[in-house]
Amino acid sequence: MSLRPTIPLPARALCIALLLVTGALAHARAPSPPTPSVPTPAHGIVGVEDRHLDPEYWVQQAGAHAHRAYLDPDAIQAQNARLLAEDESVRDMAAFPGELDGAQLRAWIEALSERPTAQRFDVQGAPVEPAFFDTLEREMALDAIPPRVQPRFGLAVERADLRAFPTTRRIFSTAGDIDIDRLQESGLFPGDALAVLHTTADGSWSFVASDRYLAWMETSRLATGTREQMAAYRTRTPSLLVTGATARTVFNPVRPDISELQLDMGVRVPLLEDWPAQDQVHGQHPAFGHVIELPARRANGSLEFVPALLPRTAEVSAEPLPLTPANLIRQGFRFLGERYGWGHSFNARDCSGFVSEIYRSMGVQLPRNTRDQAVSPALAKTVLTAESTRDERLAAVADMQVGDLIYIPGHVMMMIGRDDGMTYVIHDTSGTGYRGADGGYVRMSLSGVVVTALEPMMSGRDTDTIDRITSIVRIR
Repeated sequence: MSLRPTIPLPARALCIALLLVTGALAHARAPSPPTPSVPTPAHGIVGVEDRHLDPEYWVQQAGAHAHRAYLDPDAIQAQNARLLAEDESVRDMAAFPGELDGAQLRAWIEALSERPTAQRFDVQGAPVEPAFFDTLEREMALDAIPPRVQPRFGLAVERADLRAFPTTRRIFSTAGDIDIDRLQESGLFPGDALAVLHTTADGSWSFVASDRYLAWMETSRLATGTREQMAAYRTRTPSLLVTGATARTVFNPVRPDISELQLDMGVRVPLLEDWPAQDQVHGQHPAFGHVIELPARRANGSLEFVPALLPRTAEVSAEPLPLTPANLIRQGFRFLGERYGWGHSFNARDCSGFVSEIYRSMGVQLPRNTRDQAVSPALAKTVLTAESTRDERLAAVADMQVGDLIYIPGHVMMMIGRDDGMTYVIHDTSGTGYRGADGGYVRMSLSGVVVTALEPMMSGRDTDTIDRITSIVRIR
């Protein structure tokens, strides 16, 4: 299988949640203000009342179909296979090439780690000095890339940021606006498969390939072994799948590296089902937890596998949850109120990561970024263009079902139901806009996982959000 060297766009292409678009687009139409009966509560978010924040309200609204599976496990497996076969933004790490062209690798790094042309600012609002990028370019040691590169395979041993440059320093487009770090790309989770393609001069950062991204990560957050070890860990059975927003291993004074380790929704870990019933795990009796196996990093950077305990209270399942409207709603609401995390920053997630993790808890794989999710050839979709009429757009919205994914440029929302003649969505967003009581545009900063009514939403002073929809994806 080919490498599929599609380089994901920088973080600006991940989830530019309801972009701060102020100009009308070519296909924008005169916005339709909400009807006078739509309530505007004290919090200012049009149409959102307390009942809308209760997942069971939406499960009840879904009626008899709430617990009917959209796809059975075999169909989900076939869908995932189709994604891997047809979508170039997704790669099979078990089939990753054993040798790469060095010039091609250098081109990938240069495409990702392109020095910004616009001024950038640090967390204090001070301009980032040119010498900062000069130093990074020296540290990347691109001249040391050989003509032929042999990847080293491994696993992420903890949640790790994927970065555009080998640095943890956060930089921003605007002084004082510290929500969107322009160097943040994505994230990896414990057990994620990867290939190390290059390291910085001091070895502290590695340029890695994962199943959905090429980027820099801190070397201390990965361990390398054989391709066979990497592939076997990903398919080990029996296993447990995290179904809560997060689960954490118990505190471990013996192995701090696996102590209170965060496992996010959809992360799968092998279960050591044959662990002797009375044998302690690092000094703790296992009867009141789940004995799992985690990848860990030895002092020399090599991969080892160690037992760890998940408490019995952890929200986990031996199998993916059934792909039903009820589960889609409940899984989305597990994140309600979480801070928006651009590129999985802030120990959270962005809009495309949010929907990916919901679906991953039901066994369904999606591309990483909204750009790829919205156009994936492996996903069934309704496409809307600049030529789509308002009536066609409203008809597409009226046809939506629970779990459908609605894409506008740079953002994705998930439909959860209808109430009082409006369509409601849950999404992870920086904010949205509305038409105020005086008819003027009101920008609403949200910065988190929220529920909103779709029809009143605006994506700029003169543009209804409905008029910006590019596709509606249905996992069926």
